[in-house]
Amino acid sequence: MRHLRYILGDQLSRDISSLRGLDPDTDVVLMAEVAEEAGYVRHHQQKIAFLFSAMRHFAEDLARRGVRVEYTKLDDPGNAGSFTGELERALRRHAIDHVVVTEPGEWRVLEAMRGWQERFDIPVHIRSDDRFFCSHDEFRAWAGDKRGFRMEFFYRAMRRKTGLLMEGGDPVGGQWNFDKDNRKSLPATLAPPPRLRFEPDAVTAEVLDLVRHRFGTNFGDLAPFGWATTRPEALLAFDHFILDCLPHFGDYQDAMRTDDGFLFHSLVSPYLNAGLLGPNEVCQRAQDAYEAGIAPLNAVEGFIRQILGWREYVRGVYWLKMPDYAATNALNAHRKLPALYWTGETDMNCLRQAVGDTRRQAYAHHIQRLMITGNFALLAGIEPAEVEEWYLAVYADAYEWVELPNVHGMVLFADGGLMGSKPYAAGGAYINRMTDYCGACTYDPAVRSGPTACPFTTLYWAFLIDNADKLSGNRRLAMPYRAIEKLGPEHRAALQAEARRFLDALPTDY
Repeated sequence: MRHLRYILGDQLSRDISSLRGLDPDTDVVLMAEVAEEAGYVRHHQQKIAFLFSAMRHFAEDLARRGVRVEYTKLDDPGNAGSFTGELERALRRHAIDHVVVTEPGEWRVLEAMRGWQERFDIPVHIRSDDRFFCSHDEFRAWAGDKRGFRMEFFYRAMRRKTGLLMEGGDPVGGQWNFDKDNRKSLPATLAPPPRLRFEPDAVTAEVLDLVRHRFGTNFGDLAPFGWATTRPEALLAFDHFILDCLPHFGDYQDAMRTDDGFLFHSLVSPYLNAGLLGPNEVCQRAQDAYEAGIAPLNAVEGFIRQILGWREYVRGVYWLKMPDYAATNALNAHRKLPALYWTGETDMNCLRQAVGDTRRQAYAHHIQRLMITGNFALLAGIEPAEVEEWYLAVYADAYEWVELPNVHGMVLFADGGLMGSKPYAAGGAYINRMTDYCGACTYDPAVRSGPTACPFTTLYWAFLIDNADKLSGNRRLAMPYRAIEKLGPEHRAALQAEARRFLDALPTDY
């Protein structure tokens, strides 16, 4: 019996379920670079280059191990331009008895896969993606009929299940979460280590030429390109994080610094989400570092929480709530995305820095995403779909299953509190405390209104006033709403008017 095994660009794992039981004498592995996936949003040039290069290297690795691989490059003559079209071409070339795939990471691709069996009159087996700690059924059972899903409680369940950082039934160190120890501002004298980056080999150089030719007008700088594109390189990059960065990661994971978007962060998410590394191995390696005395508990717990907690949690929310989840808009936000998200042209230094880091690296760490670009989008009332499209486009680690819940629920509160107990809204004071951005900015974070006022501060208070009917009853927002009551109606109206004038003046054409 001959199987066609279809591998997608985020399934670059030797142990992917669709490759299990492969017979090298009869089976064919199909991989394809398709225009539909490369162009459905304006992906960062480095994101496209990373994935195409990693795919080509993975195909070469399979071939070296005796697997028959048919690989379609983007510029190959006859490329059908879609996953479905490439499957159809492959079925015309071969006498295939079954198609085997691993479930994709995006709802729209799964919907296409579900139609293949009827369309091509051939059995199509869609296997579960078991590279995660938590299955869809397990998350569904945990969620039950809860009105809100709090990651902290899910995370504790995953700790108990896996035994990571556990001593019997109790967490190592006597507490589950060391987040309060992970919020220090970065001392000016502390220099993060130079990050391990990789010179493009011949395969990557060919891909870079392709991207430069086909996607040269897309957002982002293509050079310098330093991402790992093979599993051995990804392992080296992760070892560098464990030894050189993890010891300080916990203390300073929320900090931000001018012209340094990496700091002590792992940079592991592109490799995890493409399949070059697995979540269990990186969590185990971090735990080993704690047990060996290489890194403190608050750093290791903070890192494991991001993988075992947030990553698994947002995937669970995505597959439980899609497709209706993406259409919710609890705060009725409808402004267009400002052009500054693409150009970085703004007097707000924090946004200029965050967008600049993203342009240069196809990466920004989680606090830049949540509390700078995300916070501004929340306060400005930008249409969720436009914000989500931007996040999906500009980061090398972005796939809809991980990007959509993070942005829709965590950043924008568009799900009305399913994921978060309150909006992650903040004014200029928070940014000033956690960054060195404000010292070189036109605006003053301590000023609430007027020409020198930090727009984040003005927008923060206007946001709370505008959404008082939806948010004033939230106990976690009781303090700012008490402050608002003391302002008086004229002062509140003036803040709202000033915020509207500022937002109305922002260009949206790009």
